[in-house]
Amino acid sequence: MSNNGLLSLTSSMAGDIVVIHVNGVLDATTREQFSDYLDAAADDHGPGMVLDLGGVTFMDSRALGLIVHHWQRSTTAGGKFALISVQYPNSKVMWVTGLSERLPLFDTLDEALAAFAA
Repeated sequence: MSNNGLLSLTSSMAGDIVVIHVNGVLDATTREQFSDYLDAAADDHGPGMVLDLGGVTFMDSRALGLIVHHWQRSTTAGGKFALISVQYPNSKVMWVTGLSERLPLFDTLDEALAAFAA
């Protein structure tokens, strides 16, 4: 668990997939914390990763860049990657950049895991 008051990060496992629960602000003030947590999760649990963004209250382009980096890192290593519970107003940058059409977005963890199994 990682919590600095602006951002809280926790993780759980769904089979061989690490699920990272993100709550709070993803911006310049939390970038390093977010980056370090994602790096450690990938190093500790392998390339399969789901980011639960349902608790995100704001996301800037730097945070989106980190998400894209981990998406590429995961898929290059042969893993699965998905974003779940993404809320438009809080993650607007994803739509403005067009990445909402490219990133693997699902409403729920079950939907993401079913897509991985297909």
